[in-house]
Amino acid sequence: MSHDPGQQSPAGLEPVTVEPGKESDLPAITAVLNYAIANSNASLATEPFTVAARREWFGRFADTGPYRLLVARRGTEVLGYAASQPYREQAGFGETVEVSIALDAASRGQGVGTALYRGLLDCLAREPVHVALAGIVLPNDASVALHRKLGFTEVGTFHEYAVKNGQYLSSIWMERRFAYRQAR
Repeated sequence: MSHDPGQQSPAGLEPVTVEPGKESDLPAITAVLNYAIANSNASLATEPFTVAARREWFGRFADTGPYRLLVARRGTEVLGYAASQPYREQAGFGETVEVSIALDAASRGQGVGTALYRGLLDCLAREPVHVALAGIVLPNDASVALHRKLGFTEVGTFHEYAVKNGQYLSSIWMERRFAYRQAR
């Protein structure tokens, strides 16, 4: 994967590229995630991660198959990541993935999220994936809009099902189906 021609870079900046994440990206990926943990409810984690703790997580991804990790970068700088992971461990969920995305705060609103998710969804369309699910902690109008723009539809809301910083949180769940059909 490389430059997304639909991705416009601010004047004077290198274009954004989207490609598989590398272990050397873990410090930047961890920093993006830790920023979200500390400054928003987008992640329900309450404690920051170490790079060492994220290595096992990183090991779940491959360059082929349904479980992918893509990063967006401008030059050598990681701007964010998108991932697809197992939704549940039971065999019946083998064609279902849960997707997530996180961006560096300075990269939001520039089309980076769209480029990342398009790259991930293009990969998933070629794999044995029938449904991608996304849970979005509310309120997060930008994330809901991004998912809708890329073909996700709302399937329901889990009301006050999580607690962070002493506050009950709700999540909207969205899905996107792919053409892959194995079940008969």
